[in-house]
Amino acid sequence: MSEKNREGKRTARERLAVEREKQKAADKRRRALIVGASVVCVLGLAAVVGVVAANAGKDDSSDAGPVVGPSGAQGKDGLAIPVGEESAKSTLTVWEDFRCPACKSFEDAYRSTIHELTDSGKLKVEYHLATIIDGNMGGTGSRNAANAAACAQDVGKFVPYHDVLYQNQPPEVDDAFAKNSKLLELAGKVDGLDTPAFRKCVENGTHNSWVDKSNDAFKEGGFSGTPTVLLNGKNIYQDQTMTPAKLKQMVEETAKG
Repeated sequence: MSEKNREGKRTARERLAVEREKQKAADKRRRALIVGASVVCVLGLAAVVGVVAANAGKDDSSDAGPVVGPSGAQGKDGLAIPVGEESAKSTLTVWEDFRCPACKSFEDAYRSTIHELTDSGKLKVEYHLATIIDGNMGGTGSRNAANAAACAQDVGKFVPYHDVLYQNQPPEVDDAFAKNSKLLELAGKVDGLDTPAFRKCVENGTHNSWVDKSNDAFKEGGFSGTPTVLLNGKNIYQDQTMTPAKLKQMVEETAKG
């Protein structure tokens, strides 16, 4: 083979090698662009998810007004609505959500016993209102019902209206309590409650910010859900052996001691 032919083949191999290197470099750049684009898409998706999460549970009708607690509210930050004699030796702390089916079950089972014990001066109940169903299911029924209950507290009608709300609780997925008309309709079942002052309080959401603050306290308390029921600081709702009769016995024994 002549020197000229050998030189030609060597030159061709070199050109091929150069082309291969160029192709490798191009492939590397393309992979880098694909990875970079993928990262941007992931970051973009994360940003969208972040925005959605940040806005989850927000409602255009939510109020950012001053915190106005209901009349007679007590406890830390004035977030508890008290029922019963202050001198009672036992205190039942109840965290509830008016849309919560388990709360209705608790109320239906224990209502008469709790009334008996508070009326006899042996038990004081501190009601704390939460809005976790609004957060889980969407809507504003938990908050609006809690605001209406706080409005009832202003005129000394909290207990009967509280009971009426649970006795007429809609299905969990039905946000009927978001409608002020429904809350006002139920107020008609409580003697002396459906007044211009009560209607204004409900329609203006007077206690909405207070309800929001109460719900924040519930979340910060580390409770597992509603209802959360504490007797003298001990969680009795988690006690599988607890019954209305057992609660009554415990309260009466404390009253004797």
